Amino acid sequence: MSGIDPGDIELAEEVEAPREISGTVAIVGFPNVGKSTLINRLTQTRAAVVHETPGVTRDRKELLCEWTGTWFRLIDTGGVDEADGGPFGNKIAEQALAAIDEADLVLFVVDARAGITPGDEELAVILRKKKRPVIVLANKIDDPSRDSESAVFHRLGLGEPWPLSGLHGHGTGDLLDEIVGRLPGTSEVAIGSEAIRVAILGRPNVGKSSLLNRLVGRERVIVSEVPGTTRDAIDTVLQRGETTFVLVDTAGLRRRRKQRQGIEYYSELRALQAAERADVALVLFDASEGIVEQDLAVADIARKAGCSTLAVLSKWDITDLEIVEAQGHLGRRLRQRPPVIAVSAKSGRGVGRLLDKVEELFAKHNGRITTGELNRALGELKEARPGPQGERGRRLKLMYGTQVSTRPPRFRIFVNAPSLVTRDYGYWVENELRKRFDLEGVPVSIDFVKSE
Repeated sequence: MSGIDPGDIELAEEVEAPREISGTVAIVGFPNVGKSTLINRLTQTRAAVVHETPGVTRDRKELLCEWTGTWFRLIDTGGVDEADGGPFGNKIAEQALAAIDEADLVLFVVDARAGITPGDEELAVILRKKKRPVIVLANKIDDPSRDSESAVFHRLGLGEPWPLSGLHGHGTGDLLDEIVGRLPGTSEVAIGSEAIRVAILGRPNVGKSSLLNRLVGRERVIVSEVPGTTRDAIDTVLQRGETTFVLVDTAGLRRRRKQRQGIEYYSELRALQAAERADVALVLFDASEGIVEQDLAVADIARKAGCSTLAVLSKWDITDLEIVEAQGHLGRRLRQRPPVIAVSAKSGRGVGRLLDKVEELFAKHNGRITTGELNRALGELKEARPGPQGERGRRLKLMYGTQVSTRPPRFRIFVNAPSLVTRDYGYWVENELRKRFDLEGVPVSIDFVKSE
């Protein structure tokens, strides 16, 4: 019961229909030249984490962009600095280079204020060797009267530089015209409403990225022992037979507000948004550390976001935790009573069954219970437990009900007096419906409304 008051419940936004994709565009450049700001401008979103700290974008991230009716895929990447001695330098460069190989067109972003840097020259050499179509974007030219300052970037040997300002939008409309005109116009179909959207959630360093890489069978995101590596939510499309999954790896979720500062705050906001647009949440628990309070807080975030939840005990190869013990503990502590599966991304144990479990859970998440079945169940509930009684002796009566929506299932139960619905009774009805219709792990939403 996600809300006795119907006003507390919001309907999920309708999923957009599939669209044809005309090509793939990669945005690359040296760290801190404004790539994330530019991608937000081009997509008209706040999808990339923007911050003054160099190197914020670590993984490559794919977004859809539309201009004058043409859709294309835009890949945001980390700064290509192969000489970076930091813990992520080489891996960030590898991800960016992989994006270049996949792209039909490369947008090479440089900082017009800084002029040509050694990093720009190194990347220009790589791009010339790759022989991909390239547009050099002289970013941070906020005043059109300074457009001529972009001319110095002719020295990179990649064609006419394009003066623009990702921050203020100067030149971006003409750039989008140019991008659309240079795309191959392939008929790739974007992911539609039939896809199962899966958010991978958990506190920092529980193995989210490792699990995603094992699922897709290739290094799609950077895996590191340093907590908090994944700062953005990253979508990966996985096709298995006739089923399409959209897997979303997210930043680690910290429970306490004082632990969230600067970049981490915005990264966690992206993780919450990822949960809100997902159908199923894989909530990871580090089995080697046992189940801690912070894990339970993450699972509750998934429930509040309307996700059906599958509890995933990760790092199963290095633990003595019994799965029956974990099931009992989570069943007592988590309102959705999620099913539990144990996996090891390192050995692959349990990973094969994981997507089977996701499909089963999604079928319930998207399923519909007939009005006849629901009302038979409500009749049995009335017999099993009389409704609460008011001060004047009036007792709550369950009259009839119907399912009003799916993804997740939401029910409207008509009663004689909604004011008599107590929190305890509402939770009892929710849990009984979950048991009777095999909805473990599914957020059961109920509106109690007055019968006409």
